[in-house]
Amino acid sequence: MDNDRERQKRSRIMASIHSRDTRPELIVRRYLFARGFRFRLAHPRLPGRPDIVLRKYRTAIFVNGCFWHGHDCKAFHLPKTNTDFWRRKIDRNRRRDVDVQRRLAEMGWHCLTVWECELAGEKRNQTLLSLEFTLNHIYLEDRKMRYSLPDDTPQMAAEQCPAQSFDTGRRSAGDDPPAQAGAEKP
Repeated sequence: MDNDRERQKRSRIMASIHSRDTRPELIVRRYLFARGFRFRLAHPRLPGRPDIVLRKYRTAIFVNGCFWHGHDCKAFHLPKTNTDFWRRKIDRNRRRDVDVQRRLAEMGWHCLTVWECELAGEKRNQTLLSLEFTLNHIYLEDRKMRYSLPDDTPQMAAEQCPAQSFDTGRRSAGDDPPAQAGAEKP
């Protein structure tokens, strides 16, 4: 009988876990929206369906739970029961995360990962400020104008190049007209 109650309890707990609109994801979304960032959720055309997509910044943000994605922190611990199953599952999740981020990078997207443990307690404010700074940095770097100067020595705009002569065709009153070929001299 006890075993049956444990199963029901575990089933209820597992059923209450959702992949979207998690508490850490809502914290990040509310912060970004309050700072003026506009985004889409779980964009279906991108690999891995990132949690938050900022098209203007070509950035995909993944808000990962430490347990489900095997983050190396104090919050992650492998369950004591059915450890082989959980180890394989978490390893598959890690490999998939790396593959999805590689595919997004090949498409020209920036990938950011925010971990659940970084949004807890005193770390939250620093993590969110860091995220905002990173997004602004990405935006500025992607739109930076790159100027290149010619390899030879630069010249002043008003300076005449030695290889060129500029004949404006103007003559002053005392100048002789240019000699023409075949004309007789007096």
